Amino acid sequence: MSVAEQAKRFYESRLRVELEAKHRDRFVAIEPISESFFLGNEFIDAAMAAKNAYPDRKSFVIRVGHEAAFHIGGFAS
Repeated sequence: MSVAEQAKRFYESRLRVELEAKHRDRFVAIEPISESFFLGNEFIDAAMAAKNAYPDRKSFVIRVGHEAAFHIGGFAS
């Protein structure tokens, strides 16, 4: 299972309810092996916190309360 899949499962099973109630629109970086997570107001803040804590491991960043961390493109009618 990929890092992204592991992180998404952890988010869904253990973090979603609490984070979406208290930290909507922030970013959370999840390091799935340790099940550690790091919140940030900006993507880079969460990502760097995870990198600093676990420099040799990959983490995955999710935007709390959203389907994707970033939305690319515009609205077409």
